[in-house]
Amino acid sequence: MKFAYRFSNLLGTVYRCGNLNFTCDGNSVISPVGNRVTVFDLKNNKSSTLPLATRYNVKCVGLSPDGRLAIIVDEGGDALLVSLVCRSVLHHFHFKGSVHSVSFSPDGRKFVVTKGNIAQMYHAPGRKREFNAFVLDKTYFGPYDETTCIDWTDDSRCFAVGSKDMSTWVFGAERWDNLIYYALGGHKDAIVACFFESGSLDLYTISQDGALCVWQCDTSPEGLRPKAPTGWKADLLQGEEEEEEEREEETTVRGKSAPAPEEQQGKVKYSRLAKYFFNKEGDFNNLTAAAFHKKTHLLVTGFASGIFHLHELPEFNLIHSLSVSDQRVASIAVNGSGDWIAFGCAGLGQLLVWEWQSESYVLKQQGHFNSMVSLAYSPDGQYIVTGGDDGKVKVWNTLSGFCFVTFTEHSSGVTGVTFTATGYVIVTSSMDGTVRAFDLHRYRNFRTFTSPRPTQFSCVAVDCSGEVVSAGAQDSFEVFIWSMQTGRLLDVLSGHEGPISSLCFSPVKSVLASASWDRTVRLWDMADSWRTTETLGLTSDALAVTFRPDGAELAVATLNSQITFWDPENAVQTGSIEGRHDLKTGRKELDKVTAKHSAKGKAFTTLCYSADGQSVLAGGMSKFVCIYHVKEQILRKKFEISRNLSLDAMEEFLNRRKMTEFGNLALIDQDAGAEDGVAIPLPGVKKGDMSSRHLKPEIRVTSLRFSPTGRCWAATTTEGLLVYSLDAQMLFDPFELDTDVTPARIRAAVRQQDLTRAILMAFRLNERTLLQEVLESVPWDEVEVVSSSLPELYVEKVLEFLASSFEVSRHLEFYLIWTQKLLLVHGQKLKSRAGKVLPAVQFLQKSIQRHLDSVSKLCDWNRYNIQYALAVSKQRGIKRPSEPLGSEEEADASDDDDTLHPLGEGQEDGDRQLV
Repeated sequence: MKFAYRFSNLLGTVYRCGNLNFTCDGNSVISPVGNRVTVFDLKNNKSSTLPLATRYNVKCVGLSPDGRLAIIVDEGGDALLVSLVCRSVLHHFHFKGSVHSVSFSPDGRKFVVTKGNIAQMYHAPGRKREFNAFVLDKTYFGPYDETTCIDWTDDSRCFAVGSKDMSTWVFGAERWDNLIYYALGGHKDAIVACFFESGSLDLYTISQDGALCVWQCDTSPEGLRPKAPTGWKADLLQGEEEEEEEREEETTVRGKSAPAPEEQQGKVKYSRLAKYFFNKEGDFNNLTAAAFHKKTHLLVTGFASGIFHLHELPEFNLIHSLSVSDQRVASIAVNGSGDWIAFGCAGLGQLLVWEWQSESYVLKQQGHFNSMVSLAYSPDGQYIVTGGDDGKVKVWNTLSGFCFVTFTEHSSGVTGVTFTATGYVIVTSSMDGTVRAFDLHRYRNFRTFTSPRPTQFSCVAVDCSGEVVSAGAQDSFEVFIWSMQTGRLLDVLSGHEGPISSLCFSPVKSVLASASWDRTVRLWDMADSWRTTETLGLTSDALAVTFRPDGAELAVATLNSQITFWDPENAVQTGSIEGRHDLKTGRKELDKVTAKHSAKGKAFTTLCYSADGQSVLAGGMSKFVCIYHVKEQILRKKFEISRNLSLDAMEEFLNRRKMTEFGNLALIDQDAGAEDGVAIPLPGVKKGDMSSRHLKPEIRVTSLRFSPTGRCWAATTTEGLLVYSLDAQMLFDPFELDTDVTPARIRAAVRQQDLTRAILMAFRLNERTLLQEVLESVPWDEVEVVSSSLPELYVEKVLEFLASSFEVSRHLEFYLIWTQKLLLVHGQKLKSRAGKVLPAVQFLQKSIQRHLDSVSKLCDWNRYNIQYALAVSKQRGIKRPSEPLGSEEEADASDDDDTLHPLGEGQEDGDRQLV
């Protein structure tokens, strides 16, 4: 089995903090998620996370005008220059300070970064190779407090910078004679956003208290006069001291809030035309974000209460006032055409894209706003279900990366989720004392299982037939068994003397394994009145238990960081793995012991077998996920799921800079109320939440699952739902390769119609484009002959290739013929070694099922339209006795009859499937 798994996608988290951006075509949203960046393709309904990560959470993202480059800056000031075309990092840079915002000029030649109370302008990297991608051009001084926002004029001649000192500064990007800097006041709170009018130097400034000022400039952009060259450019006889002063003047602009009157003569002047106020409905309704579309003059403003306004400027006409959330709107972006508006709410992790003209959602996604606890793959690998501490159950599409249904029936944290064998029923357990079954056909909770007396369920399992549901209790130490058909309680299994930590049904036999903190794993026989057949004694508390896919082996994770393997038939231990040194837990900020000593109390809390059963995946309170070879009992590979230093327990050593004589600086909540517009929680204040604190969540892995296809595995972590896949990159993986196998000889065999030999040679070279070329050169009527001549070893590889080809190819019927002939000819041989071939067959089933779903919907909709057209034509063909056929009255009557219309009034597009 190959272990070249690479990070593929991040699900479960759609927005954390930072600013949103639309791509230049307006079809995709770029959203920061923790220390990664996700691109949501709204046109193709797909999301993908860039294969890169910063050291801290992403603070701001700047996008170049052509959409090819992006500058991603984290909270520590580290910047990544990223190519969005090849999705790779081109350059690393450190700004030596916390950066608030970054913005490219409209011509793409420069970009401005605001940090502290200064603005720095850099030469933007071009498309050609450059030795230094970040070259500082000028540094602008002026604001007395931290800068908050940037906006450029359309011609890239000037830019404006807003500040927390309630002032807005206009700077010239070049050396203009009549505009070096200009300071604008008029506000009573921090500036949230500033925007130039299209093709003008007129300016709009918006402050946090909900005030909008309209500023008019007496000079057009064409009226800016370039400054005449002075110093050594005009007079080569000037001294060396004057030359150095001139050079310093070229690279630094120092603004004054109140310049002398003689300095203002002949310069650009601003005057305030109007001042407007947004309606405030409470103390917490501070203005938190704004965006302006210059072509349509559309202003979008978001508030701390979750309300947003749409105004038309400069008249300040209100178009819409709606609420998107009950949390503050942290970021707003408008696409290039001005039709779609993106909102990011950091409190709940929401990302919304709204089309304001039709008043409908283009995208509405929200992750678990508390930590995820468990996950499960559907049998065909198309869907992932997750449960979180927020009591929500979400189902994600693995292909698109979007959540398409959320169940909110649980009133407390979800502790376990699983699919039934059919893949259309989800069973969940919760701390609220219920086990619920959800139907993916009608999206409803159709069964609720409860215990005779209230108890908290810690885990859930469903047998292979889908008829028996079991759940383990955390407080009563019992296992409850229900019938899926009737919902009745069948039995209560007693015998454990500690909380039940994990349950697992055997995939092939009627056996249930239950792991408990009483240092035992019990095997219950479903066919023999739920009698305990075996009790496996352990050396420590059992935390997780799982069966191998063929049911012939059992793996148990215990509190002493060991993984033990058992033969469930004979109750004999077959091996063990010591994982203490592989966990490598990090040191928390407030730990008084080293990471090495704190690792003694850590253990693996989740286990999962690989699809072929040869390896086991283990994770716990650590940033590492380990894959062990079961037979050899060795570590195969260790994955580092995160390098985000914004999370706790990431550092290996103590940071001495945070240690003072008064204690650890991490105990001080320094950032409380800094960005949220909420007052610092001190005694006596009347604003803000007195209990609000900034905390660093601890990195951990709560659940691991391998996809039934064997191509990927997923982990629920503090970062979100991470998916690692074999298909994340192109890699050269030859099979039984020798010197005689070359692309030229393969193509020569195809020309000689020696197709079987050509296929075998192509699979030995294992180059995808060549494989596709050879397989598609086989005539469709000869597929059966060629497939029957393939050796048994190559049949599995052909099936894997066909399954991956279904994802991207348009030759659907041709590959279906290949699949049908292979399974008909080699079906019996494949059945004899079903354990090894099962991942490839399930991967094939997933690909075909996806096409079946999409084609069947299209066919049903077309059939319905044809029936509607036939019904209308029959009505028009009925001849009335008093009137000739085709009269105006008959046409009007048939048009007024709306009982046969395919889409009734008020019906949405998504309701068509229910008609």
